[in-house]
Amino acid sequence: MSLTEKNPPDGGVTGEVQRDRFVGGQDLTRWDTRIGQVLAFIAQRISSLLGSHAALIITLVVGAVLAISLTAVFAQVYESVVEADGVAGLDHPVLDGAKTFRSPALDIVTTAYTDIGGTIGMPLLALAVMVGLAVRRRSWTPVILIVVAGVGSLLMTIAGKRLIGRTRPPLTDAVPPYEYSASFPSGHSLNSVVIAGIVAYLIVLRLRSHRARVLTIAAAAVFAATMGLSRVYLGHHWLTDVLAAWALGAAWLALVITAHRLYLTTRVHPAAGHRGGMPDSLPA
Repeated sequence: MSLTEKNPPDGGVTGEVQRDRFVGGQDLTRWDTRIGQVLAFIAQRISSLLGSHAALIITLVVGAVLAISLTAVFAQVYESVVEADGVAGLDHPVLDGAKTFRSPALDIVTTAYTDIGGTIGMPLLALAVMVGLAVRRRSWTPVILIVVAGVGSLLMTIAGKRLIGRTRPPLTDAVPPYEYSASFPSGHSLNSVVIAGIVAYLIVLRLRSHRARVLTIAAAAVFAATMGLSRVYLGHHWLTDVLAAWALGAAWLALVITAHRLYLTTRVHPAAGHRGGMPDSLPA
């Protein structure tokens, strides 16, 4: 066995094909379902005409449209549930329970933590990780995935807030600084699921230890869970806003990961034809 085979390269397309294809023995470019095979065929045809990165972007754009449409449908179902006082019956008791745990010190710590998932903290965190992964791998793929995942998450949040316009918990039940935008869905919760999820996915692709993969996924899950619960603790969102955001974020994350799997498929099993489009890797 050659040194290259023992230590496959991390950078560029070669690194993606050799190191991102398998996770725990599972081949991400294998599609066992009929719909998966159809999607793979379409992605391969687009790739043969425009290049693999172009196919990835187109797939993500189509997925974003589906995700926003899902948000609209979900919003209508959510509104019906709230009006029927179904799941929403949990909101007031949970908020009342959260208030019993408050203290000046814990309020400060929780506010500082929730700011990480805000409109400034989360983009900065995502940018730092994105640049690090892109440079380390000498590839545009982390940039495309993280940017599109983040933009899609933002659009879903905006769409949900405009469609429902749900009022946040009363200011008398909230910890300052107060927030005044619509309550559904919780943007912090939705964005944390998507960003933490896609970063964890990109990291897991390069991990060979099962334990390391489990710990990475667990860390991302804990971050997303605690970010959402912090919003309820501070009285900035109802519990159902957070639950809905987690569900929407998980659906969008699944679409982004599927798009990346299709991208890998076009790299490992390219269709015959011209291969143009974006450059394959960042300058070394």
